[in-house]
Amino acid sequence: MGIYVEAHIRDDLDRIWTHTQDPARRRRWDLRLTEIDCLPHPEGEPRRFRYATRVLPFVTVSGTGVSAGEKTAPDGTRTSALRFASPHPLSPVAEGGSYWRCVPDGDGVRLLTGYEHRPRWGRAGTLVDRVLLRPLTGWATAWSFDRLRLWLERGITPERALVNWLVELAVRALVVAAAGTGLALDSFAHLFGPLAAAMAYLCPLLLAVAVAVALSSSPRSCTPAARRCLRTPPTRAAVPRLLAGLERPS
Repeated sequence: MGIYVEAHIRDDLDRIWTHTQDPARRRRWDLRLTEIDCLPHPEGEPRRFRYATRVLPFVTVSGTGVSAGEKTAPDGTRTSALRFASPHPLSPVAEGGSYWRCVPDGDGVRLLTGYEHRPRWGRAGTLVDRVLLRPLTGWATAWSFDRLRLWLERGITPERALVNWLVELAVRALVVAAAGTGLALDSFAHLFGPLAAAMAYLCPLLLAVAVAVALSSSPRSCTPAARRCLRTPPTRAAVPRLLAGLERPS
């Protein structure tokens, strides 16, 4: 499928599965979802749900979906699949589908997902999808997986993890802004008198190093980071038949 994300989580398989399948828990850690609620459905039939996603600060689009029941393989692997669609004209995604897998692996579980969608708005939508939406969705999925990992492995709640990320982002931005201001003030080097020539050389160099460190340094261990997740499958990833046989939501 178009988007693939995988994280290794050192925790119990049942607990991981519950946190990915339960709507109340999932909306706490999944950055892509603003709301997700199960809808009434007959016993034994696929679950139906309603979801909402904030695409702009004051614009929220909603849609409906259907998800298949879990399947447990002999090796303990669990798989679920879902399809969704949104009729909202401002939703950049018309419809899509994904699958989830929890694969036992040594001291933990490989949590992985494959995701594909069809963009709206014709050729313009296809361009927006390729340049912006698809990369952003992949990043948000990976960031959310690492946020879930911190919750399960270290007890850092999703709300606390978000605060950690925002604080770290603000610190990096301040360093870059301060360095930019310092470069703009380079014309004041003459105030250092006999050291002016040396300062004119050293200041831009030190400020450039500060910017490089701020932009490239590894996130703190308590901060979610998409870079910690695998973004390409280690082997050819087969789409489960469970997804292929799932009806499209009306």
